[in-house]
Amino acid sequence: MLDESTLEIIKKIAPGTAIREGLENILRAKTGALIVIAETESISKIIDGGFEINQEYNPAKIYELAKMDGAIILNKDFKRILKANVELVPDYKIKTSETGTRHRSAERVAKQTDSLVICISQRRGVITLFKGDIRYVMDETDTVITRANQALEALEKYKTVLEYTISNLDEQEIDDMVTLDVVTNAIYRSEIVIRMEEEVKRNIIELGVEGNLIEIQLKQLMHGVELEEKKIIEDYMIYKNKNKEEKVENVLSTLKKLSLDELLSGEKVAKALGYKTTPNILDEIVSAKGYRILGKIPKMPISIIDNLIDAFYSLQGVCSATVTELDEVEGIGETRAKFINQTLRKLQEQYLIKSYKI
Repeated sequence: MLDESTLEIIKKIAPGTAIREGLENILRAKTGALIVIAETESISKIIDGGFEINQEYNPAKIYELAKMDGAIILNKDFKRILKANVELVPDYKIKTSETGTRHRSAERVAKQTDSLVICISQRRGVITLFKGDIRYVMDETDTVITRANQALEALEKYKTVLEYTISNLDEQEIDDMVTLDVVTNAIYRSEIVIRMEEEVKRNIIELGVEGNLIEIQLKQLMHGVELEEKKIIEDYMIYKNKNKEEKVENVLSTLKKLSLDELLSGEKVAKALGYKTTPNILDEIVSAKGYRILGKIPKMPISIIDNLIDAFYSLQGVCSATVTELDEVEGIGETRAKFINQTLRKLQEQYLIKSYKI
């Protein structure tokens, strides 16, 4: 898994950027290159010779300069070519796992100066990035597209399973027969999908403009997933004397630290929600507060939902309330009270009919 710092580096040289165009030109010409991204002063002690360029960067210039043996120095924002045909003389005592002369120099310079060094292999036609202790080999665009599409296809299958799990939770909430096991399973399924999304996002970053279509598909697929998970947490977490939003964020933070095996077992998820880890805790019947289901009713501001839950304590309390009782809640009014009552009754009837069909 790539960390954020590596992703930021990849983003700067992804397809569609001017620097990537220059690199692709060098790859096609099979000349190889060694490019250091740094201000001259910061690496002055490890460079020798070469000549000043100090001109605005463009792909054609860097392609021509790469035909020479020495390294090319670009400034940190990739906008100017500072020097060319430079000899790099990093500390030879710095350990390197590379074998080729160009790659060994690249790794040592990156470790010694913490600069980004781009190395293009003349023989293999591969772009390798070095920065500090980071080493990353960039795959060909077609390879990344294939990998991204495969990840997207897998994500779509898991999203289907999540939708079934959420539908099951909906039905049990309306019947007031939810077990903690069903709740933790819904959170587990949500976390799988969200973590798979991160893998697709990493591929999209590496693809740059070539990943635009995949990014659109991903946004459509992931619409509402994170919000749904947050609402499940709001419905079932236990909290006292603490800001609700802060508690939700604390639970989410804890979940992100759990492995998939820990999420699957359920007990750690239950503990994150505030439940005591007693034997058979997952078999315990729990009641939804109603944030998630009530949030699906059109034109229902969160303030109104909060007032309903404060008044009736749970989704079942709201479902059981009469129009008159709903009307008495602050901010509701008779028209909205009737609409809420009718909508919830339709939901109950819908799931009743579904249970008979099963």
